[in-house]
Amino acid sequence: MSPLRPRGKKETMNDAADKTAALNPKELSDLRVLTLFTAVYCAGHRHPGREPLEGGRGEAVCPECRDLLAYALERRRRCPLDPKPTCKHCPVHCYRPGSRERVKEIMRYSGKRLILRGRIDLLWHYFF
Repeated sequence: MSPLRPRGKKETMNDAADKTAALNPKELSDLRVLTLFTAVYCAGHRHPGREPLEGGRGEAVCPECRDLLAYALERRRRCPLDPKPTCKHCPVHCYRPGSRERVKEIMRYSGKRLILRGRIDLLWHYFF
């Protein structure tokens, strides 16, 4: 099951490829980081029903986190700003208030753990 699939609609591999093909390398990088952070958060909180993401790199998330990733992908694709600033510096907040708080919580929790595990490259995302 892909985080790219909207609820109630079957998606083919071509649909998922079309959605990710429309993203530039910076957007894909941002989404990979969010996927990694969400997987760490989901595993750390022992959410039930975790399944690996289709086309992912072994990340497993629960259905609730999968829905949040699908929502984040859609918001990222529809961002009106070019170039896209980081969300914390953005003048337009495109996430719903509940989702925005959830993403902040995920970033706070996972960022610390990944940096302690040696992912120093993620400090770039933390400060900028």
